[in-house]
Amino acid sequence: MRFSTTIFSVAATTALAFASTTVPLQAVEKYKGNSTGRFIVKFKDDVSKASFMQRLKVKPVSHEWQILNGFAADLDTADLNLLRSSSEVELISEDGIMHTTAVVNQTNATWGLARLSSSTKLSNQNPSSSSFSYIYDSSGGAGVDIYIILVYSNIFMNMDVLLMILGVSILHTEFGGRARWGATFGGYADADGNGHGTYCAGLAAGNQYGVAKKANIVAVKVLSDAGSGAVSDIISGLNFVASSARASGRPSVACIPLSGGASTALDNTISALTAAGVHVAVPAGNSNVDASTTSPGRAPSAVTVGASTIVDARATFSNFGSVVDIFASGQNAIGPWIGGSTITNNLSGTSPATCYVAGLIAYLIGLNGNTTPAEMSEILKSLSLKGVIGGLPSSTPNNLAHNTL
Repeated sequence: MRFSTTIFSVAATTALAFASTTVPLQAVEKYKGNSTGRFIVKFKDDVSKASFMQRLKVKPVSHEWQILNGFAADLDTADLNLLRSSSEVELISEDGIMHTTAVVNQTNATWGLARLSSSTKLSNQNPSSSSFSYIYDSSGGAGVDIYIILVYSNIFMNMDVLLMILGVSILHTEFGGRARWGATFGGYADADGNGHGTYCAGLAAGNQYGVAKKANIVAVKVLSDAGSGAVSDIISGLNFVASSARASGRPSVACIPLSGGASTALDNTISALTAAGVHVAVPAGNSNVDASTTSPGRAPSAVTVGASTIVDARATFSNFGSVVDIFASGQNAIGPWIGGSTITNNLSGTSPATCYVAGLIAYLIGLNGNTTPAEMSEILKSLSLKGVIGGLPSSTPNNLAHNTL
């Protein structure tokens, strides 16, 4: 729903009956989302709008209403502050942009997507099926960049080192032209030579397999396809994310599904990234231990994700503990793979769970507007299904990711 777009010109050329400038200015109501740059001003009901606007020298325009005793206008700082200081003004708010909304029911979805939109346990218990329903808003994370910084690993290994971080097959049809190569650190080829990067990007933002189906995907590669590389290259990759997000000005999500031994340097980099306004999703880890002993899962400013199964139980490999913020589907998760537009793979781990949550963050930003990483963490927890996951130690928050539709 949008107003017609005729703009007021406000020129306060005479002394008006405003309160002293020493009087505190009333707050301007902020709009959560994009705005036109204009302001909507409402007078108190007993105030004559015509008389007030004549004193203000407001030119006749179409943004005057009978249903609301006020107007909408582009206001410079001086005019805005005059109105904010007036006892005759009841409300000033940003003129936000609203959109038509459409709820989409995807019927060829995987169980991991279906669990995000279902408020109850799934009746179909076949994780290999691709006939689940995923219900989501058509905004689909539009206008949000997801940086995919990925790891390839065996979930049954007790990982003490960071393994393979891959790129994304940016031309894969699953991404519909929304993927681009960001950067490579370590001297490797600008390509996904393994498949795991494409898989994880698909879960976050793929056309069929992804949560945020309209988000942009940026590939960042920092380890070789053979599985070797340095933590310093990982930090360089995250530094690239911070600088790119700052340059673009767009809401940004860093999906970093890797887990290993404790690394204060990596944790500190995560903290700097979120302080810069980038949302970060990381896995709890795949070693069936307390996630407080792993990095980057223990990084306090990141959203730390554990893995759940199709029967709403903690996956046996998933780490746990008080640092875990939320759980998402992480066992037998189907996603796209390299080698062809129809090739898929079925993987398990806290990595796929993390990618679902990274996509959910982008989805919620596209739906409701951006916010701080700390606020987003609380939003995810508030929207989650509470107490439905079995097999959790009492110290582990029992939150299952949900998109509210």
